[in-house]
Amino acid sequence: MASPRPFQVLGIQQIAVGGLDKSKLRRFWVDIMGLRFGHSYQSESENVDEDICEIGAGPFAVEVDLMQPIDPEKRPKVHEPALNHVGLWIDDLAKAVEWLEGEGVRFTPGGIRKGAAGYDVCFIHPKGNEASPIGSEGVLVELVQAPDKVREAYTTIASA
Repeated sequence: MASPRPFQVLGIQQIAVGGLDKSKLRRFWVDIMGLRFGHSYQSESENVDEDICEIGAGPFAVEVDLMQPIDPEKRPKVHEPALNHVGLWIDDLAKAVEWLEGEGVRFTPGGIRKGAAGYDVCFIHPKGNEASPIGSEGVLVELVQAPDKVREAYTTIASA
């Protein structure tokens, strides 16, 4: 039997959508659907050129990242699959990673690091392997350290 989970998943932090042309993504998500554009972010090492948009408000806002590859031939291929990943707010990222590794969860290379929005992040690999047999069953999952305002907001809602 697994040990008690020493962390909580608080809510959705983001979804990331990929395509070969982020201007087409932006046309749909921002111009047609009305999401707010925040800023752009590029990372050669992550092969991504993205627009970070938002829906909702305050600590319950959800990011929608519109991503295109800098080089479509290189990895990671942020446009495949089109729903690239789901980000989850975590109340204590370091404890979560330690516990999940102990449970056999496989993480992508890179460990905990700063993400595009400035929060500490790490990723659960979509597929397990022999050393770490538990993956997220085909969907890349980003774990995001929730800042104080998000943790406090979810605590307030939970106790109401």
